[in-house]
Amino acid sequence: MYKHNTFLAIIPARAGSKRLPNKNILDLAGKPMIAWTIEAAKASKYIDTIVVTSDSSTILKIANELSVGIVERPEVLASDTASTFDVVQHVVGHLKKRFDYIILLQPTSPLRSEKHIDEAIELLIKKNANAIISVCKTSHTPNWSNTLPKNGSLANFLNSELVNKRSQDYDEFYRLNGAIYICKIESLLKNKSLFLRESIFAYIMNRKSSIDIDESIDLDLCKCYLGCKPNDFN
Repeated sequence: MYKHNTFLAIIPARAGSKRLPNKNILDLAGKPMIAWTIEAAKASKYIDTIVVTSDSSTILKIANELSVGIVERPEVLASDTASTFDVVQHVVGHLKKRFDYIILLQPTSPLRSEKHIDEAIELLIKKNANAIISVCKTSHTPNWSNTLPKNGSLANFLNSELVNKRSQDYDEFYRLNGAIYICKIESLLKNKSLFLRESIFAYIMNRKSSIDIDESIDLDLCKCYLGCKPNDFN
């Protein structure tokens, strides 16, 4: 609880993953990846209840061993087409206790710490916001990105005004990093989305802490980062 507001952390971790099989339980520095997120949530000063939702008995067993709540996810919510809102709504409806806010913590962001979680909660209350979503700076300007035709031609890849523009001349861009989503439950259920259109603010994280493990190269990079000093992730 923080400033009389209650917080429910939901950690969604389905069994399937096409690009990196079983990614939520892959070993990361001696423990399954999901354990990093569970431990960060447990270390938070403000989270009242933690629930792992999954269709995997292995993941639910890990959550049980780490003494957090579990909600078994039905098959219909374990497919590639199931929305995050549907998963969150299922957990909220499953619990008898009611909370003011949900905090969605994806296990593929193992370097997001309790410090980040608590700072995001404090920002939420400071801004009197309905939602907070974590972001980080992009490594390159999106103005350097485009689709490619089948023949790979770069003739129209960049706008002519951008060809000779230096990288330092661009504004800073930010992207969603997938690490923290906080949303007032009342607003979530009304809008059927974590990404609200009003009273929503960004919590800025550094790029190291923002790593989102989706492919094997992300896992390799994360293991390299874990050799850095802890201060590098603040």
